[in-house]
Amino acid sequence: MGVDAGARMDLNSDVGEGFGRWSLGDDAAVIAAVTSANVACGFHAGDPATMAATVRTALEHDVAVGAHVSYRDLAGFGRRYVDATETELVGDVVYQIGALAGLCRTLGARIGYVKPHGALYNTIADADGAGAKHARAVIEAVGAYDADLPLVGLAGSPLLDRAREAGLGVVAEAFADRAYTPEGALVSRREPGSVLHDADEVAQRMVTLARTGSLQAVDGSTVRIEAGSICVHGDSPGAVAMAQAVRAALTAAGVELRSFAAAPRAA
Repeated sequence: MGVDAGARMDLNSDVGEGFGRWSLGDDAAVIAAVTSANVACGFHAGDPATMAATVRTALEHDVAVGAHVSYRDLAGFGRRYVDATETELVGDVVYQIGALAGLCRTLGARIGYVKPHGALYNTIADADGAGAKHARAVIEAVGAYDADLPLVGLAGSPLLDRAREAGLGVVAEAFADRAYTPEGALVSRREPGSVLHDADEVAQRMVTLARTGSLQAVDGSTVRIEAGSICVHGDSPGAVAMAQAVRAALTAAGVELRSFAAAPRAA
């Protein structure tokens, strides 16, 4: 079965996640394979020089630039929950967006969206439950900074509904290399089989997602995943081959690859 006429998909990846003398992943190769680059803003990774270099690479490839915001957790790579107050988290998110925006301005670039990282991403996905406080904070921060910036969140999560209600644009995201539960949640990284490593298998799964809006869950059942963007991780082993395989498979299937965000160059 072919892709419906006009089908399109965004490919995004987390990049700029080095710090000082420490580097992580082949950002140049990954950025060349995607359409949107989630640039670390200094709270889980990234520093001014790394951020600027990453934005320059995105500009070279005409790839959209997004602010990849996090809890203030540099030592833990943003993968640990931080019990910040709403006021603190609003400030932290605005601070990070502003830092990247300032560097973008000096390079003739602009931010096109915001995507939370790690523990913050997972926490606020539960916007109607335990993550409600921090979901409100992130939504408030994005709206206060620039309500025209779309917020990227987990496909099917309550966060997307709460952000829409607040007047933000949203982008539902699926993960290329992660396994899903029958309920449409990501299988915990603590569980075996949570991360997929076969590039060809992952690529074909993403073609199925683009064609049908569904994926095979970890138990073999079919789960609906309606997403406008696919994340291909840039820091895992084989990340470049994975990103290239997904891009090639989607292109061969007739899916138009295009970012949902504004062009990276400032008007």
